[in-house]
Order: sequence, then C-alpha cells, then structure tokens
Amino acid sequence: MDSTGDQRPMNWVGDWSGRRRTLTPTRTALVDPATDQRLTYRELDDRARRWAHWMVDEAGLTPGQVVALITRNRLEAIELFLAAGKTGVVIAPVSHRLTSSEAGELIQRLAPAWLVFDDALDDFVDALGVDDAALARLRFGAPGSPAEQALARQTTAPINRALALADPCLLVHTGGSTGLPKICRISHRQMLWNAIELLLAADGALAKRRELVLFPLFHIGGWNTLIPILYAGGCAVVPPAFDPDAVLSAIDAYGINHLGAVEAMLQALAARPAFATHSLQSLEAITTAGAPCAEASMAPFLARGISVRQSYGLTEAGPSNFINAAQPGEADEAAVDRASVGTSFFHTDYRIVEPASLRPVAVDEPGELQMRSPHDFDGYLDDPARTAERWSEDGWIRSGDIAREDDTGRVFIVGRLDNVIVSGGENIAAEEVETVLRGHPDVTGALVFGITDAHWGARPVAWLTGPAHDASAALSAWLEGRLARFKHPAVIEVVDSLPLTGAGKPDRREARRLYEQTYHGGSS
Repeated sequence: MDSTGDQRPMNWVGDWSGRRRTLTPTRTALVDPATDQRLTYRELDDRARRWAHWMVDEAGLTPGQVVALITRNRLEAIELFLAAGKTGVVIAPVSHRLTSSEAGELIQRLAPAWLVFDDALDDFVDALGVDDAALARLRFGAPGSPAEQALARQTTAPINRALALADPCLLVHTGGSTGLPKICRISHRQMLWNAIELLLAADGALAKRRELVLFPLFHIGGWNTLIPILYAGGCAVVPPAFDPDAVLSAIDAYGINHLGAVEAMLQALAARPAFATHSLQSLEAITTAGAPCAEASMAPFLARGISVRQSYGLTEAGPSNFINAAQPGEADEAAVDRASVGTSFFHTDYRIVEPASLRPVAVDEPGELQMRSPHDFDGYLDDPARTAERWSEDGWIRSGDIAREDDTGRVFIVGRLDNVIVSGGENIAAEEVETVLRGHPDVTGALVFGITDAHWGARPVAWLTGPAHDASAALSAWLEGRLARFKHPAVIEVVDSLPLTGAGKPDRREARRLYEQTYHGGSS
C-alpha cells in the first residue's frame, strides 16, 4: 500500500467525537428535542466508544465490513456512525420510505454483516423478507432495548483504529427517482473535505451553530449537515422526523440559529397557525437544498427577518458544491437574485459545457454543470459501467444538471438533462416550466413531467398545488407571454399534493405513473 497521501493511516481519521472531546469536552454536542436528552462531547464520545467496543468485541466486525442502518433521525444512529469511524466499519443507511421489497433488494446488494434498526420501524424491518439467520440484527430505541443491553456490557475505554482518508465510511443510496437506486461509495476524505468547505463558507460560524437537522440520515444531506457541525464543535438538535409544529417549537425552545430544508418543508412550516405565534427570534438563516426553491416559498421567512439562501450539491461531487452566500455587509433584501445557487465552494472547480462536445458555453447559455474537487465520491458500489458514465473523459464529474452562469459569475440550475421533454423536435426543460408556473401568486408547488404523444413524440403535463381545482384554463391563459408557446403544458391539473422522493425532490417518475394509471388504465 502507498504510504503517502490519502492511503496513509492516521489516528485522527474518522475519530470525529474523540478529537472534539479533547478540545471541548463539556460543550453540548447533540440534543434530542423529543425527549430533551442532551449529550456533551465527552458523553457523546463515551457512547461512541461503547458502540465501537460492541462492534469489535461482541459483533466481531472488522474494517471494511458493512452495517446496514434503518432509522429515523435518532442520536443512536449518530453514535453508531461515530463508532464506525473509530473502527473502520462502513455504515450503509437504508431509507424506510422505500417499499419493503425495494429496501430488501437494496440490503441484498449491500451484503451487510449486521442490520441495526430503530424499534419504531419494527414493522418495516419485519416486512423486508430478510432471513434472521442470514443477517444478524440489533434493535435500539426503547429503554431496555437489545442495543442498550449490549452497550451496558461495554466499556468506555478508548478504542480507535488508524484509518486512511481513502477508506470508505458510508455507502449512501441515491433517491432512486429514475429507477434502481445507485449506491455511492463515500470515503473519509470526501466527508472531511466537505466539512472544510462548509466551515470556510460559514466564516467560522459553525462553532456557534445551533443547527436543527431536518434532512433524513438515510440521505447524504443528513450527514452533510451534521458532520461539519460536530467537526467545528457546534450543537446539533436532531428531531426524529419532520413535524412542522414540533420544528417551530424546537426553534424557540433550543435557540436554533440555522436549519437546512427543502421547499416542501418551508411551505409546511409557513402554513401552520403556530408560525405566526412562535417568535423564531433566534433563527438567523435557512439554507435550501434538494431542488430549486421559489421565492414565494421563502417570502414568509424573509418577512420575519430570516435570511433564506439556496445551495446546490451532488452526492457524487460534494455533497456540497455551491452556496448563494451573503457578501460581507450585504443586507439580505439587497441580495443578488435568490433564484441563483450562487458561487462554488472554495475547493470546487466547475464548468458549464455542451454535454456531447464538452465545448464551454457562453454567458447565460445553458449547458451541463460539471465539477471536480477533493471531495469527489469513489464510484458506485459494484457498478463500473455507471461509474464510468459519471466522469467525463477529461476527469470532471458529470452532474446531469443543466445550468447557466450570468455575467456576475452567479450560477443558476435550469433543469436536468434527463428531465428534458422533446416535443415536436423542441427541447423543453421541465424545471424551467415549473419555475414560471411557481411565479403565479396562487401556485405553491409545481411539477412538470412528459407523457408519450403519438403526434408530437411527447408533451408536458403540469401538476400544481395552491389554485382552485377549476383554475386550469386561467393558468393556461396566464402563461401567454411568459413562456414560449411550445413549452406550454398540454395539460394543467391542480392536485392536493405533489409526489416527492425520500430526499424531498419532485418525483416525476411517480407522477407520470399515477397520471398514466388514471388515464390509461395502468400502462407505464
């Protein structure tokens, strides 16, 4: 093995809680607002040590072996991750929002040595169809759970294996909105450099953060939010699930000064009666991610003096790559276009190119966003073909996202290459149509997808939330002059809610399936 660079084993790699314990042992690290349980960095590291001793001394796990994790956002899940960093074990979170058959298939692909799960998800785990004899399992959650009994048998003596930055720490599956989820191999190097990027962008503020972690821990966004906070010595408040009323209460109760969210979360929070009664005085800023966020969804928070900024990232290239950060001395109301994801992080290179030729595009011309950085992922698990497709021939990661850059250097996400609807030979970006529709004062959400058409090849359909159910004709008329005629949806329907993936992104695949099931008797 090469003894230099990413391949050199070092004691600090992965030992997030141990190193922070040394620096700030009595500072509060984690809070569970559901129970008001609080852990200092010393207490958190003691818990991580017990989990690490269980892994090594009782479970017999060795470096590189995989532990599948099915959980809500729980402190035990974070402790398990920190213990894995001490032992070289790889954590593979599995979404409980998948169907049981999808999750069961994913676990087969992961080939874990153990399954550790939240007892609130007992029924989901029982439905996986995984043979108990073939896969050892450990349940945590309730007082006296098998996990708590196992941890009580362990010691808090120091335990740590030297790891290399190139060693894997997570196997994270993608949202799966376009078919079989891909499993991304995430190294310690990727998580460390991502934390450094966020620390630099926050200008040291992460140490003073009281962050409300709303992104799920089966998604890279959850870990991407959490780990930089622990790295810097801040405090993370971790509710088990997103509940709008509980979130509003937690902001005031715990002095939350920052949170990350997807647009649907902002809409849900603003719609609650309690939004008007909670002071939210401590909340300084919200960062949105997952998909472009309309300014209308930001408006209720902006009106309360809370800064809302968009960000952009890709599990394979980040997971954080761009942020629309405030400039020194810049008043939030004077900020440059909120529709922008801003500029790249310090250590992220990017280019916007014509996908086939890799020709750089002109200012304001759309093209594929491609990136390179020290926090690129290490490929897809057991999938060399799709791994090769992710990189360009000259070493850039293809995002699959269509972007443009204005003359000030601000980047805007326009859509996705695989969401382009080709209708009568014209290319229609679904996200562009959604952006225009969200500009209507009554529209709170928009999702556009393509359906097969015998004459045009395909045509766009728009699902909207907000307007009255009989407003389709008026909305079609409103688009005149705002969107090229060939981009107008052939069908506009007002629905009660939009389907989302587990990561909170628009689920066009599911919308198309539901539409075709309704109008074409279940064809797909």
